[in-house]
Amino acid sequence: MAGEPSDEAVVETASEAAEGVVLSRYRQADLTDFDVAVTFEDGVLEVDVYVNPPEDAEADADEVADEAARAARDAVDDLFGE
Repeated sequence: MAGEPSDEAVVETASEAAEGVVLSRYRQADLTDFDVAVTFEDGVLEVDVYVNPPEDAEADADEVADEAARAARDAVDDLFGE
């Protein structure tokens, strides 16, 4: 790939990675709500992940959200070849 990825590619890559982690830990139909918000401006990536699983879920929502945010960051690092 020539040059750096577009801001849109960065946001899409990060979003897909974060959503992939959340959906690997919970069935989408079982989630009460989840949201992944990603921005990439002036070279700064911000990822916010909110997960509201059912009460009987085995995976801890905060841990899954943190893991999803790390996966998003790692995917963007890979995109830039770092």
